[in-house]
Amino acid sequence: MRHRELAVAGAFEFTPAVFPDERGSFASPYQEGAFIAATGKALFPVAQASRNVSRRGVVRGIHYTLIPPGTAKYVYCAAGRVLDYAVDLRVGSPTFGRWEAAELSLANGRAVYFPPGVGHAFAALEDDSVVCYLLSAEYRKENELTLSVFDTDLALGLPAEPAPILSERDAAAPTLGEAAALGLLPEW
Repeated sequence: MRHRELAVAGAFEFTPAVFPDERGSFASPYQEGAFIAATGKALFPVAQASRNVSRRGVVRGIHYTLIPPGTAKYVYCAAGRVLDYAVDLRVGSPTFGRWEAAELSLANGRAVYFPPGVGHAFAALEDDSVVCYLLSAEYRKENELTLSVFDTDLALGLPAEPAPILSERDAAAPTLGEAAALGLLPEW
């Protein structure tokens, strides 16, 4: 498994070998040895596994959690194709405000690790795209926050077509500057 650190400190992309044959293909999007080699530590104890299914044009995020308690994520795409974004929201981080996108798909088998305080968003590039998450903490509505994917200061470079489809919550999300002014950003 190959790995690389993203432009966001502590966030990594993992690319496993994909083995196709006449039956289909096989890949292991998470491998403990590769994770330890990249990060220097084992993956967090998994408290929750989640997935969502999105049609083309759906944009989810930028989602993050309050710290404490904070939630780390390990994310991969089990079907379809998404453009997945890691956004550093940690005040005081050397990469604060920076982001990087990685294309995740069934075909490439890639996964991304998000440490606590790093925001996550994705844009579905195909219908029926399935994004799977391993989470270090169970979902708690009161700890979950969101920022605008349209924040011009972040300039995420979302796909131009089709028009983004967002939840009401994500559509009404504050910008990074507004969240900072309200004291809603995690500390490094």
